[in-house]
Amino acid sequence: MAEERTSDEIAAIFSAAGDSVTVINADANFAAYGTRTGSSDTEAEWKAMIQRNTEHLEIIKAYKKVDGTTSIWTSESFTAIDAAIVKGKAVYS
Repeated sequence: MAEERTSDEIAAIFSAAGDSVTVINADANFAAYGTRTGSSDTEAEWKAMIQRNTEHLEIIKAYKKVDGTTSIWTSESFTAIDAAIVKGKAVYS
């Protein structure tokens, strides 16, 4: 039987969400990404990276306890995550 996530596990998941927020917010557009990183990625590859991170945030927000109904989240602020989801979707949509 599955066990509930510990508070340390939940904190680690929330921290990982912050990493995705950082990736999404790092650059205003593809040109800024190329200038900042010097990457040879194409715009399509950059958009795919933004999409993966945006979807990651949506998945994390939806995490439930073992009961399948109750959110694992308690007092965490999702302001930055919600804003990153909106920004990310604007990039790849």
